[in-house]
Amino acid sequence: MDLVFSSTIELAAAIRDRKISTVAALDAHLAQIDRHNGAVNAVIILDREGARERARQVDAALARGEILGPLHGVPFTLKDMHQTAGMRTTVGFPPFADYVAKADSPVVARLKAAGGVLMAKTNVATMLGDWQSDNPLFGRTGNPWNLDRTAGGSSGGAAAAVATGMTPFEVGTDMQDSIRLPASFCGVYGLKPTEHRISLAGAFPDPGGAARSVRLMSCLGPLARTVEDLALIYRIIAGPDGADTDLAPVPVEAMPELDLKALRIAIAPSFSGFPVAGEISAAVERLARQMEGEGAAVEEAKLPKLDLHDDLEQGGELIGMMLEAAQPEAPEQPTPLSRWFEALARRDRSILAWDRFFETCDALLCPVAMCTAFPHCEPGTSIEIDGKQQIYWMLPAYGAVFNYSGHPALSLPGGQDSNGLPIGLQLVGRRWSEARLLGIARAIEPLTGGFRRPPGY
Repeated sequence: MDLVFSSTIELAAAIRDRKISTVAALDAHLAQIDRHNGAVNAVIILDREGARERARQVDAALARGEILGPLHGVPFTLKDMHQTAGMRTTVGFPPFADYVAKADSPVVARLKAAGGVLMAKTNVATMLGDWQSDNPLFGRTGNPWNLDRTAGGSSGGAAAAVATGMTPFEVGTDMQDSIRLPASFCGVYGLKPTEHRISLAGAFPDPGGAARSVRLMSCLGPLARTVEDLALIYRIIAGPDGADTDLAPVPVEAMPELDLKALRIAIAPSFSGFPVAGEISAAVERLARQMEGEGAAVEEAKLPKLDLHDDLEQGGELIGMMLEAAQPEAPEQPTPLSRWFEALARRDRSILAWDRFFETCDALLCPVAMCTAFPHCEPGTSIEIDGKQQIYWMLPAYGAVFNYSGHPALSLPGGQDSNGLPIGLQLVGRRWSEARLLGIARAIEPLTGGFRRPPGY
């Protein structure tokens, strides 16, 4: 059994069946971190002794016949933004360099209660504010497929750690493609659930106990190497928790077994006016032909009659308003409340238009991002795609559309480009339909080949 590239489900089963111990599983992952992290720089805060003590406790519980939950004994890492008792949470921001929360966030608490063993934190963009994971505290994370290129952001450390076998799963955040883009760049799976599905309580350092301002478009979600693992972690962390009052009491369902022959898939190799590499569009079309060959009903998407560029701008404006509310001092000319409600009304129109779109299909297949992993650069530097320079800030556009609309979307591995870099494809579904969306992804998984291990790991 290859411990570090086993799935979460396989690891948990092997530990429950006493084929391996939790300590052995932990030590294997710590050794993988020691072997590769110096080059990749995905793991930045390591609680080696705390994790070993927890592993010994979990093994002792199993010896008494106690199984703590579906993650019993599985070691894992978390993106450096979750508040964790006894471990620093910095978001790569020097003023938070030594911040340690008094309690775990609800998501962290659920993962631990399910038997997971938290061993480390992974690297991020400073304050989660970029699509490269680089910050003044810990430096930059390299892409395991090519260290001269970015792993993406802001969940770049998370995606790189999963791809290199340093952890079996992760939980990232996604306000503008921040789970799906790095998952795509590193060749793993990443799920952005429906907005208000997973608690945002404790999802950011809060030393002063300030009012939570980020309440829209931002989501927590899992990254993993298989669809089954995504589904498992999603079910553990989703649903009301008594802390985030925005959470909807919608049942968290099990992933269904689906037959491609019964599915209607709309495809969009590109969105009008959005740049995209030709090899990514071709990967969308190639998978569409494969699905059609397996009996799925596949058709070119008739996208909602929306100005998607305007939606991106409006989403950015909403984010700006939320960040304004988070400042310790009010600006001299604060945004009028009427403008906030106008922005929400515009967003409602987009949400409803996409709701109507998904009445006619089970899922939309489209790009995750406009390119594969690009060379490390200063934020704002233009990105070359098929010989043309494109605007850096369009990097997350294909994903950010669905942050604005709130619909669930996941990134799945879709092959490699001519440089040997992973191509990620995006699958989007109806709101509150994560289980079905995951089921569709699992039905597609045999066609794409799923996760591939980067060379050298």
